[in-house]
Amino acid sequence: MRIIQADVDRLDEITPLFIKYREYYGQLPKPEASRRFLEARLIHEQAIILIAEDEDTGKAMGFCQFIPSFSALTLSAAWVLKGIYVTEEARRQLVADRLINHAKELAKAAGVDRMTVMTGEDNMAAQSLYRSLGFSNDHDFMYFALKLS
Repeated sequence: MRIIQADVDRLDEITPLFIKYREYYGQLPKPEASRRFLEARLIHEQAIILIAEDEDTGKAMGFCQFIPSFSALTLSAAWVLKGIYVTEEARRQLVADRLINHAKELAKAAGVDRMTVMTGEDNMAAQSLYRSLGFSNDHDFMYFALKLS
């Protein structure tokens, strides 16, 4: 397996994975809107998207998307995991581990101080994965959301 950083030339590979990710969370596929969303993130350098590919076939096995952020409290850069998906046939092959570990190396090289992730309280598999990779619960802050549309 190889991990590569996506650019707009990889939209045909990323989009189907992104749609499956959205469907997993109960969203409609919206293929055209999904592609436009990803394209805008890449063109405007608003996301770091990594793809795991099978080295023999070149087939995409999964992806993850991080959004750069900054902390006024620590005066440092952070990356926020905003999506990770592994195809059903590639599960249990440590694809998610490899994607996140590769992202950790890229983040360190870019001078990023912290990586964060949110997941559902009932998503025990994801919680276990994140803990195994060194993430821990943030007991200092509560996160709130406000829907604007």
